[in-house]
Amino acid sequence: MLASIIDKVTQNVRLSADEAMTLVMEGDIHDLGRLALQVRRRRHGDKAFFVYNQHINYTNICQNACRFCAFSRRHGDKGAYVLSIDQVVREVQSRSSEPIRELHVVGGLNPDLPYTYYPSLVQAVKQARPEASVKAFTAVEVAFLAERGKMTPYQVLEDLRRAGLDALPGGGAEVFSPALRKQLCPEKISGEAWLNIHRIAHQAGIPSNATMLFGHVESWEDRISHLLALRNLQDQTGGFLCFIPLPYQPRNNALGAQGPDGLDIMRMMAVSRIFLDNIPHLKAYWVMTGVKTAQMALWYGADDMDGTVTEERIGHAAGAQSPKGLTRTKLVQAISQSGFAPVERDSRFRAVIC
Repeated sequence: MLASIIDKVTQNVRLSADEAMTLVMEGDIHDLGRLALQVRRRRHGDKAFFVYNQHINYTNICQNACRFCAFSRRHGDKGAYVLSIDQVVREVQSRSSEPIRELHVVGGLNPDLPYTYYPSLVQAVKQARPEASVKAFTAVEVAFLAERGKMTPYQVLEDLRRAGLDALPGGGAEVFSPALRKQLCPEKISGEAWLNIHRIAHQAGIPSNATMLFGHVESWEDRISHLLALRNLQDQTGGFLCFIPLPYQPRNNALGAQGPDGLDIMRMMAVSRIFLDNIPHLKAYWVMTGVKTAQMALWYGADDMDGTVTEERIGHAAGAQSPKGLTRTKLVQAISQSGFAPVERDSRFRAVIC
């Protein structure tokens, strides 16, 4: 059985969920790495992408209480904050001398912010950096805005698109299993609702990324089911640009699980690359994995290391030990030292001339 599955991957034939499970359970890490590298090279050769980007976390005040989250605060808590639009613009302008190509804007579900804050925020950062793509607001935030504004998700997305939104980030997916969501994030939208908002975004011409939080209390069955749901939606819309497996960060939260080790991260990367045959890119998000693990992941199917980031707050609140930002030079060095060819990209994964 395992030999026939390996043969299918070699011949570029799609695997079923059951076959993916067999590959995980019976294949060793070397089999998985070899196959994932083969699939990766079939798509991208030895290119490894990165983007010059800036993260803006506009508020950490959140009405939800996800057990794995160390970033959120309640109104009045020590460390709670919200940035005015002017403050966000100043953050963006403070790096005006740098060739930033992507602004990644996400935050908590802050009940104190009016609906108008969100399209105004997009418009303001787009005006401050018109050459940069604005990737803003997870599906969870979009659902929150629809509820607050008594609107449909489509109407919210159209408002944001008119303001200058270019893409949706992939956050908030966590694990789609209803039982696990009830345990981990009972106040968060369902996995089905997350998928539906991304479907609506794709139909409106807004591409997006997709994520999965792994390495906590989920099983491999939960992981494969999550990947299958993403693959099925991608078959319908073609709107996902990239999948990002996010290793759970175990510190400063209520969940207390350990988090994945390096082998589990490599196995997750490899299976994602092999199984998600219709999502073009696989990201090793160095902020959550650490730089060295992200470098190794390039040999296990990943073709992207995200970017310069600068001042990432969410993963670091949960104890991520990586730097808060990397220079372009350090990213290029990290990729080159791993044996791959660094390619700077824009938010649509198009190569740019440095």
